[in-house]
Order: sequence, then C-alpha cells, then structure tokens
Amino acid sequence: MPKYFFTARSQKGEPYSGTRGAKDEHELARILRSEGYILISAVPEAEFIKKRKFKLVIPLFKSVSLTEKMMFTRNLQVMVSSGLSLPRCLEVLANQTKNPYFKDALLGVKEEIRKGKTFSAAISEYPDIFPELFQSMIKVGEESGTLEDVLKDLSLQIEREHDLRSKIKGAMIYPAIIVSAMIGIGILMLILVVPQIAKTFEELQIELPPTTQFVISLGTLLAEKWYLFFLGIIFCFFFFFQFIKTKKGKTIFDKVLLKVPIVSPIIKKSNSALTCRTLSSLMSAGVPIVRSLEITSKTLGNTFFQKALENAAKEVRKGEKLSDSLRGYEMLFPPLVIEMIEVGEETGESSKVLSKLADFFEREVSSATQNLASVIEPVLMIIIGAMVGFFAISMIQPMYSMLGSL
Repeated sequence: MPKYFFTARSQKGEPYSGTRGAKDEHELARILRSEGYILISAVPEAEFIKKRKFKLVIPLFKSVSLTEKMMFTRNLQVMVSSGLSLPRCLEVLANQTKNPYFKDALLGVKEEIRKGKTFSAAISEYPDIFPELFQSMIKVGEESGTLEDVLKDLSLQIEREHDLRSKIKGAMIYPAIIVSAMIGIGILMLILVVPQIAKTFEELQIELPPTTQFVISLGTLLAEKWYLFFLGIIFCFFFFFQFIKTKKGKTIFDKVLLKVPIVSPIIKKSNSALTCRTLSSLMSAGVPIVRSLEITSKTLGNTFFQKALENAAKEVRKGEKLSDSLRGYEMLFPPLVIEMIEVGEETGESSKVLSKLADFFEREVSSATQNLASVIEPVLMIIIGAMVGFFAISMIQPMYSMLGSL
C-alpha cells in the first residue's frame, strides 16, 4: 500500500500534516474525513523524498535574481489588492516563474500558510530569497493590517535598488570592454608578432636591452606554454573571489574601493542612497529605529558602512539621536545625510526626509555613472598609450642600435 505525505485541516481550521498509507488519494481523503479532517494536498512519499533529495544535491542553483523578486513583489501587491487569497496568489505566481527553486519555495510558503503559519513566518524558512528586510516589513504589515501598503513599499524599495545596481553595472561595461580588448590584442601581439621579431634579432645577433628581453621572453612563454597563462588567470580569479569571501579579505577590498578616486564617490553615494531608502521603508512600516538600523546594516555591501550602522544602532539603543551617532562617520556619509536626519528628528518626519534623501542620492549616482565613461576614457587612453609605447620602444630600440652601429 503506497504512503502519502499530506496536509489537512480540522473543522476548526487547525493544521494537520503527516504520512499515511492509503490505496489512493480518494481513500486518504475518506480516512481523514472520518477523523474530522479535510484533505488539502497529498504527495506520494517517494516523490516527496525525491524532491527533498534533489534540493539537497544541487545547491548551486538555489538563487533568485533581484528582477524576479521585484516582479514577484509587484504582482503579489496587485493580486492582494484585487482580493485574492494569499495561498491562491502564491500558487499563481509560482506557476508563472521559470526559476524552479523559486517555484518550489513559493509552493512551500503556500503550504505553510495553509497549515496555519503567517506569511512572515512562512517566508522566514527561505532567508536566501526573502531577506530580513522583507520578513520584517511583511510582519509589520500583517500585524497592522496594511499588507497591501507594505507590499507596495517593498516593491518600490526593490525597484529602486534594482535600478541603482543596473546603472552601476551599466557604467562598468565600457571600461570592461576596453580593458578586455586591450588584453586580448596584447596577448595576440605577444604570441604572433614578438616571436617573429625575436628570430630576426637572433639572426642579426643584436645585443638586446632588458626591456626587449623581457617582452621576447614573455611572448615566447605565451607561444609555447599558453595554457599556463590561462590557468594562471583562472587561479588568480579563484583566489581573489575566495579571498574577498573572508572577513579580512572583504575588509581590505572595501577599504581599497573607498580609496580609489573615481570609484569612491559612487560607492559612498550608492550606499548612502540604499541606507536612506531602506531606513525610510522600515520606519514608515512601523519598525523601531534600532531594529531598522540593524536590518539596514545587513543589506549594505560595504563592510565599513555595515559597521557604522551597527555602531549607530548601539548608540541609539543607549539614548543617542541617530544624527549624533553618525557624526563620527562623516568620511562615509556626506554631511548632508547627517544634517537632514537631524532635521527629520526635530520635525518628527524622519521617514519622509530619508525618502527624499534617497531620491537625491539616487539621482547623484545616476549622474555619476553617466559621466563615468567620460572620466575613465582618458585614464584608459593613458594606460593603453603607455603599454603601446613600452612595446614599441622595446622592439624598435634594438633596430636603432643596429642602424647606429652601421
């Protein structure tokens, strides 16, 4: 007799789940009905175990993009406002998504809600998809009866964060293409051209300067053992990404980013925008200021901004004002942030002031990223010119020496 993993409800609405043997789902429904329960869903035990194992075997694909979260939140807000029940909304959205992991998660949340859990408690089972910010705002929305408004705020929050990241990534495409093309052309020159010139120098028995010997040695090495070069690049990338995953490595990397002239202003403005936007959303939803600071610190990517908000939360808990607790971090947050937060505290409109600050810094980041290409272009031209000049001098200098000796 096959066994089924089932979820059911009593006549009083109490959830009940477990495993039970039955000939088919109809018989299982009759057995549960005789016990005073109504069958909601049933899955063969073998299939249920297989799904659980599959999830454990392939953890690599457990990721949901920010775009998918944005579309989910926006659509969920529309469906909730139209009067659909939450389990039905989640079922429809699960069928629409093409991400299998996200689909399983949404169906899992739906089943947890049917068992009697709240929406915020159900999504807390999937912290990699629904971060603490999402969970806290949903919980406040449930407790205050303003879930629709909270979902609207969350949708705006995720949309602004998505736009901010997209602008920063878009600004880096041009430099990345130029640098990649420069490296590719340089490698081709070293592999195809330099060995031929080296043979000519060898036949003429010309004494080569150190720079020429270095270029020829590098070109010969790439031509004969090119695979070592690519293995070296793969190793360097692997080592770099592993290094920045460590606490010390992340701290060093973030510190370097804050020191780079062109990148530093964008890092500071983008983190300030994200801080203001997240704090505004949490405070307007009714989350206490200390808890809002703790949650916001976890959403930021830069270690130094995270520590600043964590320390600010400790100071605010002791009775300090937020503006005063941030005054020691004026190297991170622009003075305008601290001054406007102080105005918000004095007027009691901190949430609105933070929202306006977020709008301002998002426009600043947009302007900075649009001008980034024009700022980086001359720097790249200088670097490319220096490399081309070094290569040309290294190859031409022996020829001039030979002509001079004649």
